[in-house]
Amino acid sequence: MKKPLSAYPDSIKTEQTERHIMVVWVDNEAGVLARVSGLFSGRGYNIESLAVAQVDDEKNISRITIATNGTNSVIEQIKAQLLKLIPVYKVASFPVDDKSIFRELALVKIIADKKNLEKAKEICNSYKAQYLDTTNTSFIVEFHSTRREIDRFIKELKPYGIASVARTGPLAMAKGAEITEANKGKVI
Repeated sequence: MKKPLSAYPDSIKTEQTERHIMVVWVDNEAGVLARVSGLFSGRGYNIESLAVAQVDDEKNISRITIATNGTNSVIEQIKAQLLKLIPVYKVASFPVDDKSIFRELALVKIIADKKNLEKAKEICNSYKAQYLDTTNTSFIVEFHSTRREIDRFIKELKPYGIASVARTGPLAMAKGAEITEANKGKVI
């Protein structure tokens, strides 16, 4: 039997899609975020979450952390394309494994009667969430942890009057003494 023709090699078809956290160091200037996110949208890659902040005010460098899904070959392609952008200094990807640390932040507002507020506070205390605002009928807590732990925290609180949830995407950093060296101009 004749094998069907395809433009893609067989190895690409069999790769598993995984969640990756990419970190991009860029000049802190207007339009950089649009260029980075435009690269993703232009090639049809989804950005699950995005966190950006200036991390070096002397060199004027910002760190962009992007959560996305893709096969390893797609992630390598995205990294190579990002390194072609002028304001990008270096790019790293962090597969979700035990070699890196990932943290997210959630703010949760509860509005409920006294009985449900007490039950919600028991849950918050068991997770060691930090209270930012409290009234007789509501409170706001801050909780930072892994994505799964935050999902579990919110799921437990849900029956007791969640009125609003705000979440960041993940921030990532490699464990140990390893740092990401500048890789601009290197072929990946």
